[in-house]
Amino acid sequence: MGLYLCIFDGDEEVEGVEVGPYSDFNAFRDCIVREIENGNAGSKFPLIVLHSDSDGQWSPVEARQLEIELSSIREKFRRRPPIKILSEWQKQIVKDHALQLECLYDCFIDVDGEPLLDRLIDLARLSYHSNLPIIFQ
Repeated sequence: MGLYLCIFDGDEEVEGVEVGPYSDFNAFRDCIVREIENGNAGSKFPLIVLHSDSDGQWSPVEARQLEIELSSIREKFRRRPPIKILSEWQKQIVKDHALQLECLYDCFIDVDGEPLLDRLIDLARLSYHSNLPIIFQ
């Protein structure tokens, strides 16, 4: 079962990001805690790190702060070396798309091989500007 983050306007889906398995999303958040929060979960990035991954939503107001958090994480991940904790499906996408993992930022992708941080930033920005929440599914 995978995590899907999406925005709906009534019954119509506006946008969504298929993150991948919950375990990979947790590995992403664990990496944030380990690499840039010095082991103190939520001390710098509470919206992304502390939110339950199984249900709920980020409000449009929270999405604005989430965009700021994710942009900061992206900047910091781009300055760190890559890691080797890719899951099997991620390894296959990296191979299929001939992706180069040059920094930590490159190590987190969505199921389409797109940079996860960019996709989440775009989703947060859309949520804020459209005044629609990001829903966890």
